[in-house]
Amino acid sequence: MSTPPSTQHFTVAQRLQRTLLVFLSRLPASLQRLLARPATNTAGDTMAPDVALLMKLGESGPDYSDLPPVEARATTERDLLLFASRIAPCAIEEEIAIGDGLLATRYSNGTPERGLVLFFHGGGFVIGSRASYTAPVRMLAHGTGADVVSVEYRLAPEHPFPAAQDDALAAWRYVVEHAASWGVDPHRVVVAGESAGGNIAAVLCQQVRGEAVQPMLQVLIQPVTDLVDHRPSQDEFAASPALSAKQVAWFVENYLPAGTDVADPRVSPYRASSLEGLAPAIVNLAGFDPLHDDGLAYATALLEAGVPAQVDREAGLVHGYLSYTAVSPSCRKATERLVASISTALDRTPTTTEAS
Repeated sequence: MSTPPSTQHFTVAQRLQRTLLVFLSRLPASLQRLLARPATNTAGDTMAPDVALLMKLGESGPDYSDLPPVEARATTERDLLLFASRIAPCAIEEEIAIGDGLLATRYSNGTPERGLVLFFHGGGFVIGSRASYTAPVRMLAHGTGADVVSVEYRLAPEHPFPAAQDDALAAWRYVVEHAASWGVDPHRVVVAGESAGGNIAAVLCQQVRGEAVQPMLQVLIQPVTDLVDHRPSQDEFAASPALSAKQVAWFVENYLPAGTDVADPRVSPYRASSLEGLAPAIVNLAGFDPLHDDGLAYATALLEAGVPAQVDREAGLVHGYLSYTAVSPSCRKATERLVASISTALDRTPTTTEAS
């Protein structure tokens, strides 16, 4: 089973660091602005003061992209657990063996008629795990009432493209096959993911298009959708401590084997020949994210193809804000808004019982 965040993972120094970060995040906004002047982007948005302070503190820290992937994972797992809120466990948290070594964790609070969210964590296809995303996944389960299945897809460079996409398809097939045994209507499965996980979710929706069972909704949280075009937000936020251009290049280098066509829709879902007939979408963006324009371009393309697409934009936040819920009230509130948006989408589609 995935290991939930716990202070027992931390040294005394790490616990002190967490305490300090939490303290600083609760200072009055006026004082936070004195400690770290919030940036303003070209759209006129001002970064949330607590996030600006967090980013300033992160500027001088080590860069995981200077490390081999195995060491980078250990470093980022520790940090992600350090920054994560402590969220109460769900009534049911069980590990699922999907097959061929692919594992997932199912979170349930006993209201499966709400549906199920198939979730893919972020991390550039190289880092991240079920464990480090326990907090946002529990928030999703508690806030929507739906079951959540969080997938431990294989990571690069040990398992490069298209391993993650293959694992996503296997997880989808497993969930659809087993949904009824959990009390879930297989037609009420939401596909969701953040960053690289958003890419995986978007690709999965394209891969199963036209099948008898379709996702009822795709939730793309700060997704990477196109490695062909270079868009303005990538330059504007190239030095972001949350996700830098250097880190993006490191992810791509580790994920894609030499000679991979970056226009392949399984790499760049924006490049699909058609987006018609895909599941309705919620595309969640952050105003200070190098991937902002990637996500916006995909949402626009979905709308142009006749796919309902709701764009939720967190103007003052940075990439990966789901992971900062303990050390940034702004990020915690934004994550709660995202959960509420998904819950509202579930409300709009009646259950089989309600419809009959």
